Amino acid sequence: TQFVIQRREQTEGSYDMVPIASDADGADGWYEQRTEDWDDALQQAMAQVHKDISQKHEKEIEILGVGISGQMHGQVLCNHNGEALGPVRLWCDVRNEKEGHELTKLFNCKIPKRCTVARWLWTVRNQPEKASATRHMTTPAGWTSFRLTGQWTLGIGDAAGMFPIDPVSQSYDAELLKKFHDHIHKDEFLSEGLPDVESILPQVRCAGQDAGCLTESGALLLGISLPKDRRIPIAAAEGDQPAALAGSLISRAGMASISFGTSVCANVVASAAREHSFVGVHDLIDHFCAPDGKPIHMVWLRNGTTFLNAMVRSFGLVKKSSKEESKNDESIFDVIMPLVCEAAPNCGGILALPFLDDEPGLHVSRGGTACLVGLNADNATPGNMAKAALLSTMFNLRIGCEVLREQKIPLTELVLTGGLSKTAESGQILADVFNLPVTLLDSADEGCSWGAAVMAKYRHLRQTSKTTQTWSEFEDGIASEQSKRQYEPNAENVPIYDGMYRRYQGLLKLQPQLDEAMNGGAAS
Repeated sequence: TQFVIQRREQTEGSYDMVPIASDADGADGWYEQRTEDWDDALQQAMAQVHKDISQKHEKEIEILGVGISGQMHGQVLCNHNGEALGPVRLWCDVRNEKEGHELTKLFNCKIPKRCTVARWLWTVRNQPEKASATRHMTTPAGWTSFRLTGQWTLGIGDAAGMFPIDPVSQSYDAELLKKFHDHIHKDEFLSEGLPDVESILPQVRCAGQDAGCLTESGALLLGISLPKDRRIPIAAAEGDQPAALAGSLISRAGMASISFGTSVCANVVASAAREHSFVGVHDLIDHFCAPDGKPIHMVWLRNGTTFLNAMVRSFGLVKKSSKEESKNDESIFDVIMPLVCEAAPNCGGILALPFLDDEPGLHVSRGGTACLVGLNADNATPGNMAKAALLSTMFNLRIGCEVLREQKIPLTELVLTGGLSKTAESGQILADVFNLPVTLLDSADEGCSWGAAVMAKYRHLRQTSKTTQTWSEFEDGIASEQSKRQYEPNAENVPIYDGMYRRYQGLLKLQPQLDEAMNGGAAS
C-alpha cells in the first residue's frame, strides 16, 4: 500500500484557558487548560477530517501511522491511574521564573522558566499535595500519546524541553538528575512522600523507535476502527519545534531552520560530538533535540517582523487618508515587499532598531525603542525604511548565531520558513546577510502538522522493515522530491551587509541610552 501524507486535511477543535480568579496571587501570568477539553477538541477535529475525506475520496483511507505534535514545555501531572491532577500549566505560564534561574545556576546549562522541570520544582514547593500524588509527568503531546497508546513515552525533542538530555546516551542527563535529586532532598520536609523526578518522566524515544500502537480507546478518540490484521503505530510524540524541524526536512549537523514571523527563531542542528557541545549559559541560546536526538541550539527573538508589519500597515493608512482606494493588509504587503527586495543593500544609509517589545536575550527590558535613524529627504522611501526594519531583526538573529560560531558549532545552510517565506525573494537578503546558502521549500508554511506526518511515515516504514534508512537519510530522500528555491550569497552584496551589521551593533549599544531618554528613568 502506498503511504500518502495528506497535507491539506487540517482542521481544528476549540478549547479555552481555564478561568483564573482575578484576585489570585500573580494570576496575571497564569495559563492553564484542561486535558478533557483537549480530548473533546481532538474528537471535533477528527470528525471534520472524516467528513472532508468522505467528500473527496470514494474509498476509505487506510491509516498506516499517526504522528503527534504539540506545544513544548507544558506540565501534565497524573496519578497512578493516568488521571490528570487538575488543569495543565502551559508553556507561557510564568509562575516559575525564579526556579528557572535557580536550576540554570545549579546545572550550569540554561533552564528557561518555561522548562517543565522548573515547573515541577515550583509545584513541589507550592502545591506539595499535588506533587506527592503525581506518578506521571508529561507534556500536551505526551498526554495525547498516552490517550492513544496507553504508554508514557515522549519524543526526544519534546523530552528535552522537560529535562536536559545527554546527547550521547539519548536519555535524561544522569548527572543532572542526581543534582536535582540532591537539591530537592536537602529539605527533608519538602521531599517527604515526593516521587523521584526520574520515575515520573516519560520514556524517551527517537524518531522511528517504538512509542506504542493505537488502542481501542485511542481509536475511539480518533473516530476510527482498528484493522483486524495489523497494528497502527504511533510515532513518538514531539514538540512543536522538533516537529517543525522535521517538516522543514532539516536533519544534518550545520543546517538551521529560520522561522521568520512576528517572532523569530533559528534552530541550528549540531552533532552529538563533545567538541560541538555548547559550553556554559548564554541569554540568547536555548537547547533541545531534533527528533533523532541530535542537539539543537535555538536563537529566539520576540521582536520578529512586528516593526516591519507596523510600518507597512502605516503606508497603507497613508493611502487611505489620501482618499485612494483602501487596501487590506495582504495587498499592502504585496505592494511594499517588492520595494523592500529592490531597495539598495545599505537602505540608503538608514538603520533601525526593532524593539516594539522587550528582548530578553539582548537585555532589552521593555519595548518602546523601535526607531529609524539616518533618514533624509533622499532616502526616506517605503522600500528603504521597511528594509531597514527587516534587517534589524536579521542582524539580531545573526548576533545569536555568531555566539554559536564562537563555540565551534558549524552553520552551513539555512532553510527559511514562516510568514517571511511568502516573499520568496527575501531568501536572497537572508543569504547575503549570513553569507550562507538559503533554501525555501514550497511546503515552508505547513509547519508542525506536516512534520508530524513525516514522522508517522518514518515510524510506519521502520515498523514494517520497509526501510533501513537513518532519520537523516529519510529526510534527505523527501527533500530531494520537494519543489524548492535556493539562493546563494551575492558576492557584491555580502560586504555591504557586513558593514551594515557592524554599524547596527554600534546602534544597539546605544539602546539603553535611548530607553533612558524615552522613559526618564522610570522603572520597567
